[in-house]
Amino acid sequence: MKADELRELSIQELVEREKELARELFNLRFQMATGQLSSHTSLKKTKKDIARVKTVLKEKEAMKDKAEA
Repeated sequence: MKADELRELSIQELVEREKELARELFNLRFQMATGQLSSHTSLKKTKKDIARVKTVLKEKEAMKDKAEA
């Protein structure tokens, strides 16, 4: 998912997306530990997606705080 797509989402939607990605990462780690994971690149992709979501969340919170001040 691209950062531009994430910027279009609301804060609540971003929080939900972060939770979904965290669950997905947990499942991927579990699959890796049990030897069922076929593609290790999915771990890296999921971690980067989580980082993107967190970055956009911080940007939106900063903009919100700036607007209130």
